[in-house]
Amino acid sequence: MHQPEPILSTPPVDFPTGDSIGLSREGRAVHAFRFGRGARRVSLLAGCHADEPVGPRLLRHLAAYLGTLPGDDPLLSEHEWWIVPHINPDGAERNRPWQQEGAEAYDLGEYLASAVRELPGDDIEFGFPRDGGDRDARPENRAVYDWWRGADGPFSLHVSLHGMAFAAGPWFLVEEAWRDRYDRLREICLGRVDELGYTLHDVERRGAKGFFRLERGFCTRPDSRYMREHFLNQDDPETARLFRPSSMETIRSLGGDPLTLVSEMPLFITPGVGERLGPPDPAAEEWKARIENWKAELEAGARAAEVTAAAQAHGLRPMPARDQMILQWTFIAAGLDQIRALDS
Repeated sequence: MHQPEPILSTPPVDFPTGDSIGLSREGRAVHAFRFGRGARRVSLLAGCHADEPVGPRLLRHLAAYLGTLPGDDPLLSEHEWWIVPHINPDGAERNRPWQQEGAEAYDLGEYLASAVRELPGDDIEFGFPRDGGDRDARPENRAVYDWWRGADGPFSLHVSLHGMAFAAGPWFLVEEAWRDRYDRLREICLGRVDELGYTLHDVERRGAKGFFRLERGFCTRPDSRYMREHFLNQDDPETARLFRPSSMETIRSLGGDPLTLVSEMPLFITPGVGERLGPPDPAAEEWKARIENWKAELEAGARAAEVTAAAQAHGLRPMPARDQMILQWTFIAAGLDQIRALDS
């Protein structure tokens, strides 16, 4: 597979728009791209949570890059790409104040002051129609669902690109049905993480929301069944009933046995988290308390720059967007390599 550097070198001014496949709640277009005619159908999606800006950045670069390739390039001759760079244009607009286009990294103070995220139950990732007759799902979800259903056959791979505000490092989420078939993917991702010098995120959630720990840095992806169970266990049936299938579940409902993956790259790295496997994780709890204090200081009138400086003094640092994108592409490419290895 192609290395990430040529993909990320695509100038932002050359980003294509793609086709409008539907409108958001507020009337903004949801754009999508299709490239290639290969046997392996690949779905890539980003922006479900609009306070996670790096996935959409990577997919815009990738769409621009794929558009420059000749038809006989292996990326196009072996694959058929279905790409939605940003499924949440309304959320993107609300988060624009801190999401500077082309930023090398994001500013903590600006993030804490301005980031907006949908509440559970209004979550685009878990908002896909339950079936073709479910007209109460968000229009963004219905648009992508109908587009996917136009595929002539099942998908081989689906990757939903997500991020975390705070974590020890990269975290890779794998389809539960593939938990014994990800050895090649694991090898590739571990190699790139080591090359870039990061520590993998680690937490033991014991299956809550669908997160079953596989090993340090790797976990099963979340699932709407477990999400509903989580809120029912919290005596919140109203929120539980709002959860619809995720993009991963929806792709699998279209047939076959696709490998579904979720990338989780931190905007800000919190050193020490995961050294004692939690929860409770004492390092994670300390960072959580500090972050809540910084939010309170901002609400009381502190300047974003002051909060950013205080966080840096405590050792918190932003993860460069380029490194996040490199690892996201590595994850996608590793997923395809895993499929090829099992096909051969």
